[in-house]
Amino acid sequence: MSAEPERRQRLLQMAAGAAFLALAMVLVLIIVNSSGSGGDPEHIEGKAGVDRLLAAIPQQGMVLGDPKAPVTLIEFGDLQCPVCAGYAREILPPIIENPVKKGEVKLEFRNFTIIGEESVPAGAAALAAGEQGRGWHYIELFYRNQAAERSGYVTDEFMEAVAIAAGVENLGKWNQDRRRRTDEVEKTTEAAKQLGFSGTPTFLVNGPGTKGLEPLGTPESTGALEEAIEAAR
Repeated sequence: MSAEPERRQRLLQMAAGAAFLALAMVLVLIIVNSSGSGGDPEHIEGKAGVDRLLAAIPQQGMVLGDPKAPVTLIEFGDLQCPVCAGYAREILPPIIENPVKKGEVKLEFRNFTIIGEESVPAGAAALAAGEQGRGWHYIELFYRNQAAERSGYVTDEFMEAVAIAAGVENLGKWNQDRRRRTDEVEKTTEAAKQLGFSGTPTFLVNGPGTKGLEPLGTPESTGALEEAIEAAR
C-alpha cells in the first residue's frame, strides 16, 4: 500500500474515532443534565458557583467579557436544551475563567429556541436580565436548574426565582422587559436557521484571524474551543 492511501486511511480512522468520542460525550451530558430533578422555584441551586465563575467579568446585554476583546465567541443555545446545560457545566467554564476573564475573548449568547414553546419566554427572560447586567447569571442558573424538556416547569414563578437568584434588582422592570423581548428571541432563532444551524449549542467565532464569522458547530471539548479561539487571534 502506498504512503498516500495509508495516510488517508489513518485520517479516516482518526475522524471516526473523534466523532465517536464526541457522540459519547454528548450522550453523557444529556443523561447527566436531563434527570428532571430541577424546575423548583422554591429551590434554585448553584448560585454560589455561578457567582464565583462570573465574578468581576463585565456584562453588557448578553455579552460576557471585555467589549474590546479581539475575539468574539457566539453561542446559539436553548435554555431548555440539556446538552447546552452540559456545556455550561463542563465545557465553557475554562473558557470563561481564562480567555474571557483575561479580556482576550468576549462570549455572546443568542437564543435558538428549538426545544419547544416554553423556550421562548425563557430566552426572553434571559434577555431582560441582560438589560440589568445579569444576563449570564440568569443563563447559568437556568441551566443548573433545568427540569425535563417540555415538562411545563418554565412558569412565571420559576423564571422569577431564577431572576432573583441571578441578582436582578428591579423585578418590575424585568417583568416588563421579558414580555417585550420575545420578538428578539424569534429573530435570533430565525437567523440561526438562515445560517443552516439545526442543533444547540452551536458556536461561531470571529477575530483578526478569521474571515468574518466562522461556524464551529458543536465542538466536542474545551480544547477544541480553545484551538478555534487561538486560530481566530
